[in-house]
Amino acid sequence: MTGTLAGYPLFTASGIEIEYMIVDRDRLDVLPVTDQVMLRAAGACVSDYEDGPIAWSNELVLHVMELKTNGPVATLTGVPANFQASLHHVNDLLVDLNGMLLPTAMHPWMDPHAETRLWPHESSEIYATFNRIFDCRGHGWSNLQSLHLNLPFANEREFTLLHAAMRTLLPIMPAIAASSPLMAGEFTGLMDTRLDAYRRNSARIPCITGAVIPEPVRGFADYQQQILEPIYRALAPHDPEGILCHEWVNARGAIARFERNTIELRVLDTQETPAADLAVATLVTQALKQLAAERWTSLEEQLAIGTGRLAQLLLDHVRDAELTVIRDQDYLRLFAFPGRQCEARELWQYVQECAGAQDLEDPAIRSAMTSVLHQGTLARRICRAIGKTLRRTRLQETYRRLAQCLLNGELFVGID
Repeated sequence: MTGTLAGYPLFTASGIEIEYMIVDRDRLDVLPVTDQVMLRAAGACVSDYEDGPIAWSNELVLHVMELKTNGPVATLTGVPANFQASLHHVNDLLVDLNGMLLPTAMHPWMDPHAETRLWPHESSEIYATFNRIFDCRGHGWSNLQSLHLNLPFANEREFTLLHAAMRTLLPIMPAIAASSPLMAGEFTGLMDTRLDAYRRNSARIPCITGAVIPEPVRGFADYQQQILEPIYRALAPHDPEGILCHEWVNARGAIARFERNTIELRVLDTQETPAADLAVATLVTQALKQLAAERWTSLEEQLAIGTGRLAQLLLDHVRDAELTVIRDQDYLRLFAFPGRQCEARELWQYVQECAGAQDLEDPAIRSAMTSVLHQGTLARRICRAIGKTLRRTRLQETYRRLAQCLLNGELFVGID
């Protein structure tokens, strides 16, 4: 996200970032031409380009582009249309490269060891350092696309409330956002394979990702001491120049971005169309508002639940997404949920009913929210569309339909 959310109180603005793959129009294989798109748009291989209300940027690898709100937005009404216009602009520039954008969180048959191409232009020393330390030729680095939601805090109290709320909600987010049931041309048995790959990508220095669920913290200094300083110490022998020793190297599912007074949420898979991404962002924001306001449970109760316990719940949702059965009654009490157990989709429907219909003036977001809550995650719909017999032609047909959904702003039904 370009710009800063400094000075914005809790939930008065947001920043949205969505990553997409570039693929060959004929075969749908990954196509490493992000720099060529930037060259055509800006006249140089730049890292950032402003396309009116939407900005574009490069990512680690040359087959991924990020589209984001060009600065903070006070409401998501109208934002889907802005993204759609910018997506058309990118796709127009890709025509003579025989490329197009593809949604979802992972390419279904990419071979990262053979096909990874790192960004070689501005800030390339950062990517080269990541590659030297971690070897980015893996799915956890070069084959994962996500929706990032940036939410502001105006002071230390708001930071503590927001961080605790995000930590509490993180485990159940795949129940509305999972879109990655395939990897290397096979079903993985997981609905959110991207998150499973993501949690392993820094295994050489485990404290960078931790348990994905961040540790409970009470304020700025506590965050620095518990999370950032251990990362910097562990990195130092591998990165003596300090190239990666910045707050963004933290790879937990929610990270503090003190440079712009936000917490950035990183666990949400990219959906089939911006309206669906923004519906997911709206659902998450509604739930976070209730948690941060301590309407269901107190801050102390949220801080008290163990990181390991939340991390196990997250892994359950990585596997089963909306069909995960939640039996942890202490966790359900954090939402004042009336039952002793439930499926994750039931908990999200309850959360949405409690939170009301804020930010639903946009009809595209409203329609997409209904789809997410009642037709299942995109991962589940992709599985239904492909069926039990995995053939490359069937995968290509399904993902071509997803590319068309992205271009047309349509929801993916998942059946013929």
